[in-house]
Amino acid sequence: MALITTVGIDVGGERKGFHAVALTDGTTADQLVTADVEALRDWCLNTHNALVIAIDAPCRWSHDGRMRTCEREPMWQGMHCFASPSRERAVQHPSNYYGWMLRGEALYQALETSHPLCTAHPIPGERFCLKTFPHAITWHLRGGNAQARQKRTQRRDLLKQAGIDLTPLSSIDLADAALCALTAHLAASGTPCQLYGDATEGVIVVPAAVPALSPYRSPKPIANVASAAQALEGGPLRET
Repeated sequence: MALITTVGIDVGGERKGFHAVALTDGTTADQLVTADVEALRDWCLNTHNALVIAIDAPCRWSHDGRMRTCEREPMWQGMHCFASPSRERAVQHPSNYYGWMLRGEALYQALETSHPLCTAHPIPGERFCLKTFPHAITWHLRGGNAQARQKRTQRRDLLKQAGIDLTPLSSIDLADAALCALTAHLAASGTPCQLYGDATEGVIVVPAAVPALSPYRSPKPIANVASAAQALEGGPLRET
């Protein structure tokens, strides 16, 4: 049986660049840090022949300036999620705050012909890329308990439990990329996934299984989603 290689990518701005981790059959194979979209594409396709690529960056822009469905739905369950702006707002932002999203857009475009964007439940064996984000992955794999202040510890613990070598993952960016790669591996292997959103506005893919690692308290849903969404749309909060 052929080995499955998946890649997870944490997207940053021009200075920070992309942090990528490749897993082969769910174990660490390689990593790459680069600011070059084409170099990253070549690494994914030609160096590792990745089957599934999971990216931590929005795959679609807001059509009306409000939160997309895939951003509202996680909030209904208590997961804070960044609100993507319209592309026009992103381009015109005076401090280039949304520059990392534009970098993500360039990456999706570079992968479009080889790895089309996942807009429905993944089919094992198919080649595609998907949008995910570490906070939601952690929330699902930890039974609804994901704390931003403890993200380094919680996310590394999940990777360790999955049998992934933590030694080369020297930064939170690489750990996040590995968590995305793990999600890609689960999707490629046929593990049930939870999808938020729709094909028009884009979907977020995370593992569906929520194994309670300890008796965590059930998450409290956000009571006023509209107010929370408005606050997110008006401020630069990012939960990754």
